[in-house]
Amino acid sequence: MSQLAQQQQALLALLFDWPNADASKNIAAFADPTWVRGQKVYQANGHALACSALRAAYPVLVQLLGDESFDALARALWHSHPPLRGDVAQWGGALADWVRASDQLACEPYLADVAALEWALHRAASAADGLSDPASFALLTEHDPTDLLLVLAPGSVCLCSAWPVVSIVNAHLQPTPDLTQVGQLLRDGVAQEALVWRSGLRPLVREALMGEAQFVTALLAGQTLDGALEQATDLDISAWLPMAVQTGLLLGARLTKY
Repeated sequence: MSQLAQQQQALLALLFDWPNADASKNIAAFADPTWVRGQKVYQANGHALACSALRAAYPVLVQLLGDESFDALARALWHSHPPLRGDVAQWGGALADWVRASDQLACEPYLADVAALEWALHRAASAADGLSDPASFALLTEHDPTDLLLVLAPGSVCLCSAWPVVSIVNAHLQPTPDLTQVGQLLRDGVAQEALVWRSGLRPLVREALMGEAQFVTALLAGQTLDGALEQATDLDISAWLPMAVQTGLLLGARLTKY
């Protein structure tokens, strides 16, 4: 391995390895004195980038943990799951699993599901644009459900949680519900199914209707309208269809073969 390649590896170790005592010694063996003096600047910039990126993706978690604790978490994730892309805005999806595995955060078991919901909203915000096709809904009256697929908005996903995650997130991003109500939901052990989608440029979340999580999950898996309905016998499809169109969740319909 060339000296340049060794220097590059040493710099990457400095930025991402943790604890960094060995990484610092390693880079000192290859770098000139000026670079050695600047190693803390490189690492500090990496940490600042990690904190900034995660704060943008997880505003509710910042409020729940506090600035100092959240920044420590961001630095730890930076080292345990370093970014694999040049766009750091796409980094941070491993946070929910990291929080779930953390012994230090085990006393707040809902935090991992809050993180998963926030990441779904973050991903929905940057999902590819979807085009509404109102005319295609005529297919619903012309063809058998076994031959139809429903097209959902970009970023659509359902998350099932043992905790009131929708209420927790909305309480920190919107006027309602208030934190007193959320606290009571937590004490009562209320579980919620979250539905995430994007309407226009705005990512949205609400609690799923009865049977809706199963229905949407089946549609996202590529099942036909008939197959999705079989998975969601509790869903009132006649009420769901107009509501889904009006809120931008449902963009259109298409034939399985066309």
